[in-house]
Amino acid sequence: MPRTMAKKAPNFEESLAELEQLVDRMEQGDLPLEEALKLFERGVQLTRTSQAALREAEQKVRVLLEKNGEPLLKPFTDES
Repeated sequence: MPRTMAKKAPNFEESLAELEQLVDRMEQGDLPLEEALKLFERGVQLTRTSQAALREAEQKVRVLLEKNGEPLLKPFTDES
């Protein structure tokens, strides 16, 4: 049985670029309904993977900025 290569998920920047292209195509308004729905579905997929990537990045930043569960940085306050 031949082994198929799994399609690599795009990284955040690639997803964002593809999403921008999809939006541009859909905003033109000249797509058949079926194609517009396929593009919309792909856009939803890209949005979800991008949001997951952002959540993961935020979590990593939080871990890097904390030591023993306490923030290493103090919040900025404007005392002027």
